[in-house]
Amino acid sequence: MKITKKLKSYYREFTFLARGLLSTDHPILAHLIPIRRCNLACGYCNEYDNYSPPVPLEDLFRRIDRLAELGTTAVTFSGGEPLLHPRIEEAISRIRKRGMLAGLITNGYLLTRERILKLNDVGLEYLQISVDNITPDDVSKKSLKVIDKKLGWLSELAEFKVNINSVIGGGIKSPEDALVVGRRARELGFSSSLGIIHDGVGTLKPLEGVEREVFLKMKKMGEKSYSRVNYFKDNLADGKPNNWRCRAGSRYLYICENGLVHYCSQQRGYPGIPLAQYSRQDIRREYLTEKACAPYCTIACVQQISTFDFWRSPQSIDGDGERRGELVQISQASLPEYETRD
Repeated sequence: MKITKKLKSYYREFTFLARGLLSTDHPILAHLIPIRRCNLACGYCNEYDNYSPPVPLEDLFRRIDRLAELGTTAVTFSGGEPLLHPRIEEAISRIRKRGMLAGLITNGYLLTRERILKLNDVGLEYLQISVDNITPDDVSKKSLKVIDKKLGWLSELAEFKVNINSVIGGGIKSPEDALVVGRRARELGFSSSLGIIHDGVGTLKPLEGVEREVFLKMKKMGEKSYSRVNYFKDNLADGKPNNWRCRAGSRYLYICENGLVHYCSQQRGYPGIPLAQYSRQDIRREYLTEKACAPYCTIACVQQISTFDFWRSPQSIDGDGERRGELVQISQASLPEYETRD
């Protein structure tokens, strides 16, 4: 049963991704925030608070339905910590009922055997757990020591794909721990990935010393196991820019707890339009808009989604709304004022 469900999930994923190649007029992936609050306080993270209430389920349903209307391929819940939302399983079920792939990004602390079975029942297809070190410290609380038992439960029970993600850079104190985490993921039959993050003031520095050794070993491990280090990270590890066409706001959408569409978690505020009013015109505009932050971007999911369109549609609108050679009437000032709730 477990193998059959995973094979069906792979087939669904292949079918939807193939559709992504045929049309550029719809989002491939949307990250939807069901709650900004988190049960942890990691020093490098700027995506959480310790007080926000969960988004009402009715609002989540409306946002999921709107994403389906836009033709979105996959919706992934992130946060904050999405498992803090008391009705997250119902929201995942809604994604599946609307014909989209369903994913979840979590720190794993709130997983139980019972909850894993519930996630199976509602049709979750992909789960990513962030594990940055072996034991918690003041930079990252996401530790193998704390959740290793839960990873064992996932290996035993999960009918969905599981990826373990670690990060280096950004002040992570024990970058060599990523190797231990990657090997443990391999033992359990999971995939693993490695992210490179900016430091506390937003600077991307070349990896040196232990960090560089870890990066190269994880890359080598990826040649014969599950660890994925894409070519974007080769340049980022050297502190060099990448030359690519970021399709954030079009093929990738980040929808915050207030229901606004942003480029990504690190560029909140742009374009800042309510999802309820986001249109094909917005998708087409952002598809052609060059993002000034793209060369040193570390958001792997946006990079991966944008690879669908590297070979086509050069971007002709710069970040100020100017088409090369002519002026187009697109600016934040010209947009209507919106409410922050749908």
